[in-house]
Amino acid sequence: MKISVQRGLFGAAFVAALAGSSALAQAATTLHMMWYSDGNEGTVVAAQIKDFEAKNPGIKVVLDQVPYKSIQTALPVQLAAGQGPDIARVTDLGGLAKYMLDLRPLLPDAAQWDANYGPFLNWMRLPGDKTSIHGYMTQLTITGPFVNKTLFEQAKVAMPGAKATWPQWAAAIKKVAAAEKVPYPIAADRSGHRVFGMILSQGAKVFDAKGNPAVVDAGFKAGAKMIYDWHQQGLMSKALWGAVSGATYQGANTQFANGQVVMYESGSWQISQFAKTVGTAFDWVAVPTPCGPANCSGMPGGAAVVAFKSTKHPKSVAKLLDYLASPAVISAYYGKTLSVPGNLGVAKAGVKYVGASPAAAAALKVFGDEVATLAPVAYELQGYSKNKIIFDAVISRLCEAIVGQSTLDQAYARITSDIAHQIAAANGK
Repeated sequence: MKISVQRGLFGAAFVAALAGSSALAQAATTLHMMWYSDGNEGTVVAAQIKDFEAKNPGIKVVLDQVPYKSIQTALPVQLAAGQGPDIARVTDLGGLAKYMLDLRPLLPDAAQWDANYGPFLNWMRLPGDKTSIHGYMTQLTITGPFVNKTLFEQAKVAMPGAKATWPQWAAAIKKVAAAEKVPYPIAADRSGHRVFGMILSQGAKVFDAKGNPAVVDAGFKAGAKMIYDWHQQGLMSKALWGAVSGATYQGANTQFANGQVVMYESGSWQISQFAKTVGTAFDWVAVPTPCGPANCSGMPGGAAVVAFKSTKHPKSVAKLLDYLASPAVISAYYGKTLSVPGNLGVAKAGVKYVGASPAAAAALKVFGDEVATLAPVAYELQGYSKNKIIFDAVISRLCEAIVGQSTLDQAYARITSDIAHQIAAANGK
């Protein structure tokens, strides 16, 4: 009996060990994905990851959801130290390109990626690279204004129509803000990307004939002075941008959702959030980017899910991204997150937006139509691998002038100097 019990115990232990090793084998690979959300994107992708895990029991995906600031500041430091995640959702596509993994040799059908994501793949490549595939677009974004239509109606001021200029909008907004005592007549994200969404219409060329940055030209100065003057006149509040320093991002989402802003220059990624935070509290609308003497262009952009060279599981990473980027899965993602599609095939077929309110559906159409109005220089700037250097120099130095720490002319000189020195440093010179 004693021997029988020992054998029974041994047998049970053996079976338990086998079960344990089987479980380990089933989850032998763990991938870490760093993710930020503007709205419900994290919830949507988490459900899609669960579906992937069910189909691929040997791969476990840990979704690390972080604030956008962590993507901007912490992630680059981690990657430089070789300690980053396997995958991340990012917006600084060119700046992080040197850390990205080329998925092409790992994908079963790279041609499908070329066909559906082709125009955007170049945004993730280093200069001279024409073939690599680093990730897929979770959304195509377009900068542009949101307007509190209810405030216009209450003030009995007509909203400017299509092709209206920035000065025409500013004049109308000034009347509305005065009548309704609005603390933030015009607000804009404290972001170089968003600043160029206003400046390009004034004729800024950004690059010289050889494709090198030549940011401070007549068009740029006209746009920068417009923004500077609005701050001095009280149309834009110094308190928003002045609350932080350097190139630190600052949004006005909360102020707009609370009805404290007449026009908010941000972009299409806010639609899902405003559908929830504003709801029916007031009538909010997206309007086409106001015009300048050169064009009516905003800035394209977007967020992409990309893989990194530092991963120890490149095949599993490629399998996950190939699944999430597949037409059916990404189409469902766009539909549930109310995103402008960054997949050409899905865009052509049309996206079924789930539960989109009339305001959200109308805003999606406005931003979708805006794609056709984007100036070539907008695409050139977005595709430039060192565009973050330009964006950061512009927002930090322009803000110094706005809050009285320098003159505009000094800001222009410092922008030029900052860009030249930082690009030289990035090139190892």
